[in-house]
Amino acid sequence: MTEEAVPVVEPNAVEEPLDLVRLSLDERIYVKLRGDRELRGKLHAYDGHLNMILGDVEETITVVEINEETEEEVIRTIKNTAEMLFVRGDGVILVSPPSRTGA
Repeated sequence: MTEEAVPVVEPNAVEEPLDLVRLSLDERIYVKLRGDRELRGKLHAYDGHLNMILGDVEETITVVEINEETEEEVIRTIKNTAEMLFVRGDGVILVSPPSRTGA
């Protein structure tokens, strides 16, 4: 009977894409969503579908409108805050640590 060697995985090792999200637990992250929405907040929990619970959330919504008189694009940003937010994973486009310039 032979013994198989069990690979040793370091706690900070990245072997799968969701390992990057795991390493961001209890850290501030940046999340880009469909519909020109962006979130910055502290990652409290996530699952394999990329559903997430964020705390101390700053939401930025970018709205592009057409001025009827001049027919020029007008870009507006709407900012909201929330103490706690559930993010459904099917709307997530990108997850990363927040940029140092925008955080």
